[in-house]
Amino acid sequence: MGMVRGLGCEHEINLAKFRSNLVLFRCVEEYLDLRTKIFLVMMFCYYLFICLLLFFEIQCENVNFANNVIYAINCGGFYHKDIHGVEYEEDTEQTVGTTSDYGLQLNILRTDPFDAVLYQTERYHTDSFTYELPLPKEDGEYTLVLKFCEVYFRAAGKKVFDVLLNGEIIIPNLDIFNEAKGTGIAYDRLIGFYVLFLRKKFLKKLGNRDNPKINAFYLYRGPKTDIPKIVDEDFTEMSEGKDLIEEEEEIEKPIYIGEPTVKDPYADQDTAQLLIPFLIAFACFFPIVYCLCKI
Repeated sequence: MGMVRGLGCEHEINLAKFRSNLVLFRCVEEYLDLRTKIFLVMMFCYYLFICLLLFFEIQCENVNFANNVIYAINCGGFYHKDIHGVEYEEDTEQTVGTTSDYGLQLNILRTDPFDAVLYQTERYHTDSFTYELPLPKEDGEYTLVLKFCEVYFRAAGKKVFDVLLNGEIIIPNLDIFNEAKGTGIAYDRLIGFYVLFLRKKFLKKLGNRDNPKINAFYLYRGPKTDIPKIVDEDFTEMSEGKDLIEEEEEIEKPIYIGEPTVKDPYADQDTAQLLIPFLIAFACFFPIVYCLCKI
């Protein structure tokens, strides 16, 4: 009997130790689960913060870049807002040249598909023609971005013309097919200059070559280095020789008589939108932590 009772007590002691070890194991498991949950929450918040930071940075860059665009027009086409936030006005000119959307049947290379429409429509003329540019409010460094695309000819030398700014040739003998290396390929030229008084831009027909044309353009307040590059490579052109800009007193009268001054691009900017990513992160943080702790 004594032996049996001794074995029973020993069994009870071992069972008690097992139960205490089980309780300890459960405590350790709960502790590790808590640490795991905290780690997962921290990692999630870290990656969420990085994503929001990148989103915020990209949005700020696009907003700042687009706000420096003085004037943009989609030649021969409708209103379009590109992937960089630049808003191209509809081409409403009715008296000069001819509009064409022949390029809509082509897939334009070397540009984002969303912005292909900027290279698919155009305005051309059987003779030289002019686009009037609004007068910048401030003196300084500007960049004129000209967008071209050959959508018809399949050989070089068919369409050749000069591009002028204030009567000065800034791109002589422009052959779009030759420069872009083919049909349906986006081609940008960047003209950097310092402005005192910007007047106008011309497209000049050369001899018996085909009609001068342009697909889109915009005037940017800032250096050429700010301009987003097209997919393959960036084509730039810096004016040489004397200044392209004439002094205001040398001009008999302003070009835009009776038209309003160019709208200040910063006037309608809503700075509150810059806080949206942070508000989203803050609103998501506590519900996510609560849900993870309930797992």
